[in-house]
Amino acid sequence: MEKTKIALITGCTGQDGSYLAEFLLKKGYEVHGIRRRSSIAKLDRLSRIHYGPHAERNKFFLHYGDITDSASITQITKRVKPDEVYNLAAQSHVRVSFDTPEYTANTDALGPLRVLEAIRTLGFVRKTKFYQASTSEMFGNPLESPQHENTPFFPRSPYGIAKLYAHLITANYREAYNMFACSGILFNHESPRRGESFVTRKITQAAIRIVRRKQDKLYLGNLYAKRDWGYAKEYVEAMWLMLQQKKPKDYVIATGENHTVKEFAELAFRVLDIDIEWQGQGISEKGINKKNGKIIVEIDPYYFRPTEVENLVGNASMAKKELGWAPKTKFQKLVNLIMAEEVKNKDL
Repeated sequence: MEKTKIALITGCTGQDGSYLAEFLLKKGYEVHGIRRRSSIAKLDRLSRIHYGPHAERNKFFLHYGDITDSASITQITKRVKPDEVYNLAAQSHVRVSFDTPEYTANTDALGPLRVLEAIRTLGFVRKTKFYQASTSEMFGNPLESPQHENTPFFPRSPYGIAKLYAHLITANYREAYNMFACSGILFNHESPRRGESFVTRKITQAAIRIVRRKQDKLYLGNLYAKRDWGYAKEYVEAMWLMLQQKKPKDYVIATGENHTVKEFAELAFRVLDIDIEWQGQGISEKGINKKNGKIIVEIDPYYFRPTEVENLVGNASMAKKELGWAPKTKFQKLVNLIMAEEVKNKDL
């Protein structure tokens, strides 16, 4: 009888962590997640696993810990003895990283180092495979487009810089200790579980509230920032596939298409039968509801980054060739599926 694999997920209460936990449980894994102790129990993304009718109590376990606390990470790793560790914990909001650069570095740069050190010092190097969640923000303002595994990095935010340290230290542990450690360079990936402070959810929720007359306008920053947006539920499969290979390797995970924030907003409102007409330029540009002439989108300079990243798009051909992974959900379908869930939310 084949031994049940054990997986440990940091950041399991987040968008990616919850999808990954569900995915691994369906694969027959025993899944352990690390959650932070906070005044508010943010377990809604895990409700189908932990509390709902599809609960997997016999194979899903939550542990209190924190990526900024070496002792808790080491103790949990020692107790769980995982075959695979997925490090998804992070301060993942780029704009916020400018406001909290030290915290971002402690979480996103030193956090992965703590996990790697736990694996090494516990003597799990031959037993435990490690996945690091890297990001397209490491490319910043890239020197070439689309970006691939060998594109030079040029991060433009405390978040991108912290993630680059984590990416490089993962490679260093792979080389120095012969550890199975790899990184997925994931481009933007969204879903109905995306945090509400991120621009995609900010747009979709505002669109609903405006239609329901609970909000007057949507305020955005850079309308022309272009991103490669994929579906998070599909991206977690790529994480798993990386750890099933014979040799550890870093992979870009992306759709190969990019679209502006402006396009995302247009599609979201169109789902609600609202067409936007744009007037003005720069910070004076406004989005107007064609039906009634009301201004529903305005620019607020507060949402501009001190150093902007204008254009990111990934080349995931190596993942397709070696992992057999390719995105299935196109941009418009992604917007539609997020909006379909937002419409069901009576609290908006």
